[in-house]
Amino acid sequence: MTTSNRRSFIQGTAAAAAGTLLGGLTSHARETPSYGAAQSDRSTSKGGKGMKIGFHTDAFNTSFKNFEFALQWAQKNDVHYIECGVIDGVSWIHGLGYQPHVALYEDPLMLKIKMAEKYGVKFSQIDAAYPLSGKDGPHYGTPYVLKSIPWAKHAGCPRIAVTDGLHKPEGMTDEESMDMMKREFERIIEVAEVYKMQINIEVHGYFTTNPDMMERMLNFCDSEYLGLNMDTGNVFISGGDPVEFLSRFIKKVNHLHIKDVSEELAARLRGKDTGIALSHTAIGDGVNADNIKRCLALLRDTGFTGVLSMECEGEGGPMIERSLSWMRATMAELGIPETT
Repeated sequence: MTTSNRRSFIQGTAAAAAGTLLGGLTSHARETPSYGAAQSDRSTSKGGKGMKIGFHTDAFNTSFKNFEFALQWAQKNDVHYIECGVIDGVSWIHGLGYQPHVALYEDPLMLKIKMAEKYGVKFSQIDAAYPLSGKDGPHYGTPYVLKSIPWAKHAGCPRIAVTDGLHKPEGMTDEESMDMMKREFERIIEVAEVYKMQINIEVHGYFTTNPDMMERMLNFCDSEYLGLNMDTGNVFISGGDPVEFLSRFIKKVNHLHIKDVSEELAARLRGKDTGIALSHTAIGDGVNADNIKRCLALLRDTGFTGVLSMECEGEGGPMIERSLSWMRATMAELGIPETT
């Protein structure tokens, strides 16, 4: 089957495939969603029209809160965008209510309605970032992302984050891994284009924190649906300059993780690690705060209007609340309106 015929076949059968991929969802979630054009997070004029503040629910991982708690926190603090991980299957810790993420067996349309009507919150992105760079990427990572695409569309979520592994893939050369990931991304983007779903490569691992490798990855497919999720903390801990990294790829950025780094962690791991599981310092309290401020100014000057998703340990609320206060004060100082 030729590439064009294969694409036509996928487009013609996507709606039916969604039912299979989503398994036992209710009939509500099987209603055909309204597919629009790819969302633009860049205004046409310098200065932009403001930016949105969101957060990743992993802020509540260590306090063992559930997703409902994260929604309540968002409502209480007047935050309207949320990002979480998705679970493919059943997990005891999630089932008992000790994990602030969602499972793909949960009905996405019902969840979307509840989030909007009860809490005034919507998804900015979901995290399906199983590493695609290792030998098990095609076996576990790619199917996981493909299953997440129709779920996210029904949930009203416009973006999915994907990434590579933290370390050099075992038993593979860099070129072997890059060639394999190219084939994975070609398949993922082929489906993402049908659903008009943005796939964002997150800066997190061995390949993605290397700017030259990131550039190659962003060119795996010629598609408006392949973009970049910038992460200020992961670039910094890998030894890079967040402002330089953002400047190089700013045209591809449509979602950001705003993450600070403690002085102690930077002294111990900067240039030796590639990603931070969870930053244990409030945004603005660490050694990356000035870089974050400069990144915000750069985003302002290039007309970015998308979501700034805070990533930090929440301490059950207090630390992420300090992060939110710093973000709002800094945006006000820089003349960036907070929009919803």
